[in-house]
Amino acid sequence: MATTTTPDGRPVPPPHADERTMLEAWLDFHRATLALKCAGLDDDRLRQAAVPPSSMTLLGIVQHMAEVERNWFQRIFASLDVPPVFGDDNTLGFTLDPDRGLEEVTAAWRKQIARGRELTAEASLDDAGRLPERDAAIVGDADVSLRRILVHLIEEYARHNGHADLIREQIDGVTGT
Repeated sequence: MATTTTPDGRPVPPPHADERTMLEAWLDFHRATLALKCAGLDDDRLRQAAVPPSSMTLLGIVQHMAEVERNWFQRIFASLDVPPVFGDDNTLGFTLDPDRGLEEVTAAWRKQIARGRELTAEASLDDAGRLPERDAAIVGDADVSLRRILVHLIEEYARHNGHADLIREQIDGVTGT
């Protein structure tokens, strides 16, 4: 029988699947990897910027990814006018609030993931959202397919999981997740 999770509990993307299943499985894998990178740390360590001169923290990365999820699925794909997850002065999500800990941040992040799933559940990979004018100028088109959004999110998580790996290793030596 094939294993469906890694020893640390992350979902293993299938070796063979249709495109949508494969994209969503890899996105879920990377989401689980970020959660695992934060597991077992107290609030002080989650706020520790461990790779100078960067001020990036594990808690800040989770906040950022909540904002990324909201931006791509709600604002761009569904064309909803929603405010930033953590306030108008924290549009990228990296700024930490001393009163907001991992439990609240993780709940907000998971809420954004769930909302994105709702908005895309019946959509085709070819269905498109609309980029803001400044982003459309870079991409070369204002329309962006759900396929491209999913690939971009996988890339965004993979990049930040690399950051998280370095931060976590510096904090307590944990590597390899």
